[in-house]
Amino acid sequence: MRARLSSVVVLSLSLCAALPAAPALATPGPQGCAGSPVAPTVEEQRLSREVPREILRRSGFDSVAPGFVRALCRADSYREAERAVSWHGRRLWERAVAGAQGRGPVGDGLGAADDRPLYWARLGMTRGLRQWQPSFSLSGERRAALLDRLERASRGQDSIAYPPRHKGVKRILVTGFDPFTLDRDIRIGNPSGATALALDGTLIRTADGPARIETAVFPVRWADFADGTVERTLRPHLAGVDLFATVSQGRVGRIDIERHNGAWRGGFPDNENLSSTGTVPVADPASQPQWTTTTLPYDAIVAGATGPFPVYDNTAVTEIPAGATVPVNRPHGPTPGSTARSGGGGNYLSNEIAYRATLLRDRLGLASLPGGHVHTPVLRFGADNTDPATGTVTDPEYVRNRLDIIEQMRGIIRLAAEH
Repeated sequence: MRARLSSVVVLSLSLCAALPAAPALATPGPQGCAGSPVAPTVEEQRLSREVPREILRRSGFDSVAPGFVRALCRADSYREAERAVSWHGRRLWERAVAGAQGRGPVGDGLGAADDRPLYWARLGMTRGLRQWQPSFSLSGERRAALLDRLERASRGQDSIAYPPRHKGVKRILVTGFDPFTLDRDIRIGNPSGATALALDGTLIRTADGPARIETAVFPVRWADFADGTVERTLRPHLAGVDLFATVSQGRVGRIDIERHNGAWRGGFPDNENLSSTGTVPVADPASQPQWTTTTLPYDAIVAGATGPFPVYDNTAVTEIPAGATVPVNRPHGPTPGSTARSGGGGNYLSNEIAYRATLLRDRLGLASLPGGHVHTPVLRFGADNTDPATGTVTDPEYVRNRLDIIEQMRGIIRLAAEH
């Protein structure tokens, strides 16, 4: 598996080697500094179940949160806490990337490029930070700032970096998502998150020369998107990249290049079991369009031989036609003046990240920049391992399916970069 993952990667450039040593904190904090009765979030509550504990144990990531909490308990100032949060968050991301790319342990039978240890370890860290009782005064606002810093660092959002332009290396930005629908099957991972880990910091060879891929992962939470996490992460980089692709898990057995993205939230519950319905909330809503469009070279991608899954140019949307009140399905895209109800990628957060990223592209005056959304196939367990109540956390088909998706996504990105 390790050779398979790295076979088409010319070079993997990890920032692990550049990480500073863990910050030297001052004297230990008070006994029981991590014992606050603050209630965990809905996501954090799932950590008490056996499957997350098994995934953390088998991956070796079960030591991440306890080590982080010990560092917090040694912090005797807000500045020291900031340093601990930044270092441990960044270290978690780099450790997950290294494991995904075969440069570190892959866990006890979990296989390469498993995104689940990163997700569950991060939740252990956020729970610890939420319950931490420091020896100094800490306002709710400052604790929230530390949580935000931890989220960004552990998702790769603040470590996107490219070589100088004079090196002649193209720049590609790819995003993925956390696992979701965990109350349906808590065992699941997300192939888009696995793709992000497997591709982060790698160079691929294209017909036009090398291209560097940088990645980040986003939460499956409506509130984070409303707070601008997508724009804050992408805005500093879009003008300097040659291609971007937002990626999420989509339909069974197929890959879709989503042609149109709609400005509508459909309300499906997120990982906090919260719903949101209405127009996608963005800055300057008065100039907000109902639809945005991909600029990925979809014809070339669909025609290319990129892997085992069929690839489709998906043009279907759901709209309320101009002057009407009832939603209508349109197989060939929106009609003039219509109101969005579902983009090609639906009306969940996959559609929303595509909408936000392409709207940001257009608002920055980057209309010719290739970018848009790709839906991967659903990551599936083996046929004899489909029952969440009795099934195992992994199996050979699950690992093979994940690696197939990653390799085809790599091929799609390479093909898009060449066109």
